[in-house]
Amino acid sequence: MIGRLALLLLGGMLLPLLGYANADLDQRVDALYDEELGELFLWFHQNPELSHMEHKTAARLASELEQLGYDVHTGIGGTGIVALMDNGDGPLVMFRADMDGLPVQEKSGLPYASTAKQVDWDGNEVYVMHACGHDVHVTSLVGTARIMAERRDQWQGTLMLIGQPAEERVGGARLMREDDIWTRFGQPDYAMALHVTSTVPTGMLIADPAPYSGADTVDILIKGVGAHGASPHSGVDPVLLGAQIVVALQSVVSRNLPPRRPGVITVGSFHSGTKHNIISDSAKLQLTVRSESASDRALLLAGIKRVAENSGRLMGLPEDMLPEVVVYENEGVPPTLNDIAMLERMRGVWTDQLGEGIFYNEERLAMGAEDFPFFTVDPYIPSVYFAVGGTDPADFERQAAGGPPVPSHHSPLFKIVPEPSVELGVKASVTGLMDLLQAP
Repeated sequence: MIGRLALLLLGGMLLPLLGYANADLDQRVDALYDEELGELFLWFHQNPELSHMEHKTAARLASELEQLGYDVHTGIGGTGIVALMDNGDGPLVMFRADMDGLPVQEKSGLPYASTAKQVDWDGNEVYVMHACGHDVHVTSLVGTARIMAERRDQWQGTLMLIGQPAEERVGGARLMREDDIWTRFGQPDYAMALHVTSTVPTGMLIADPAPYSGADTVDILIKGVGAHGASPHSGVDPVLLGAQIVVALQSVVSRNLPPRRPGVITVGSFHSGTKHNIISDSAKLQLTVRSESASDRALLLAGIKRVAENSGRLMGLPEDMLPEVVVYENEGVPPTLNDIAMLERMRGVWTDQLGEGIFYNEERLAMGAEDFPFFTVDPYIPSVYFAVGGTDPADFERQAAGGPPVPSHHSPLFKIVPEPSVELGVKASVTGLMDLLQAP
């Protein structure tokens, strides 16, 4: 039995070793950014591609991973990538990075701003920008891949790296799953992913129980009876009916959902008619619906159907002409919920390895969604989704003093500081993976 003095001496020896390991990782990541990751980030930033069209991005990512010794499989679910490194007995751990850009013209003023254009899904040539930081994600993935390959003597198991297409259209993860990746490459024991965020200062992490909400895409198809604008009594006005539905929908959240549970119903589009003096015979509402549990989702969707149909009845429509609610199941995503035990484990690792003050305690005020749960929900895979800060702290100080606001994601003004964002992404990823990838 080891005595108390021996334990104290052992602890005294381990603490300097831990500090050395942290310093060693810091130095390696700093050098790696200067050697290759900085250039790689610029290439990804200046060559963004739209969802399902990430051909150059996927080719570059696949090439980088192949050069590091990974067994790389391409064309998964479209342009997706699965890269594997088998390193003996141990768990299979998956880490995902999304690759796609957005149809946004960059106006950040950065010297390396994207000027890329691409023909979109409807045949229109549009500007493309990494307005959500996916360039940081794939660059961090390559940095993580290199360090894990260099330090194979420090972990055991199989590392699975995923380059995912079409996160912005919430379909890429589902398509990769439908391509049977768990059967073909193995079902992970753990899964991880990261996101850079402009709402958090560089050098800090967010790792909370519920990073993102569930989302549904819904249409309401309204039938009316067309008439002359001067004779509304001779028809049934779908614009008036649609307006009543828009207003009544707000009661579904405020008067049906318990007040301490979040939910959103937003009507993002309302289309009807062709001319000033014509009452149309149809209208269409397009909605996004956000929730954070299966029961709340069911409650909101049932409420939308109830409001739409009964509003039609109030307008005197017969049963065969009531508004139709269409829920696009293939475009919906469940909420992103971190596995509590794994989250506590990762937070402990990051506190030990990256410092006590590493976490940013941000109150989540919006209900953004993410398709990462398609990898983790069915079957259930313990997972942690975390975020790294991407904005210079000085920008927040200027904003607080009345200066320009920090641009949001998806804005043409969006920008992050790449070096500290990428470097923290690599350090957090490596330390988390090293802890998970150990012999049983």
